[in-house]
Amino acid sequence: MRQIFLDTETTGLSPEAGDRIIELGCIEMENRRLTGRNLHFYLNPERPNHEEAVKIHGLTDEFLADKPLFASVADELLAYVAGAEIIIHNASFDVGFLNAELKRLNRPKFEGVVAQVTDSLQMAREMFPGKANSLNALCKRLEVDNSGRELHGALLDAGLLAEVYIRMTRGQDTLVIDAGESQAGGVELAAIDFSRFDLPVIEADEGERTAHAEVLADLDKASRGKTVWKEAVA
Repeated sequence: MRQIFLDTETTGLSPEAGDRIIELGCIEMENRRLTGRNLHFYLNPERPNHEEAVKIHGLTDEFLADKPLFASVADELLAYVAGAEIIIHNASFDVGFLNAELKRLNRPKFEGVVAQVTDSLQMAREMFPGKANSLNALCKRLEVDNSGRELHGALLDAGLLAEVYIRMTRGQDTLVIDAGESQAGGVELAAIDFSRFDLPVIEADEGERTAHAEVLADLDKASRGKTVWKEAVA
């Protein structure tokens, strides 16, 4: 399975209003291993940045002035993503910009070139309903180090997304942290039928029961009678 984590930075929020892509970052993963075969472009948008956008990504008009146009990298991009699953955080935003750029060149829509587009934001909302699911929030929740993310950057964010995705999709039925990290693909645990075992029941003796009662009494006293087990056994 070939997967690509993709992120863009743009001049603004609306491709319909003429905003353009100014940075594109892709991180490749095969069989849950990052390959290092990544793709990264800074692009000349042929229009000014919105001031608020520059505050987010820090890419000024002066910096982008000598960068290539999207048209000059389109073939390389399409060849790179062809047939892969593309994972994007808030996919509709980035795909909307990509399709606008491709439409200008009379190229097919992005979705028609790749195997599928997976929205990691939607995945996160299903896994963590009612919680913040921005990339920063997911990094914090899943203990992914994003201390270097002072500004947004397409390649940086694609790399963080890859780490977040691996942790979000980590299986719970293997003996290794990640099945893709083992040459054998992980060690699967067979289901165990515990009904086959005759498990002995060892009852507490009088001294153990007395000691247990004393511990419960101390806890009840320390909580000023707010313990709940009395109600449960009443």
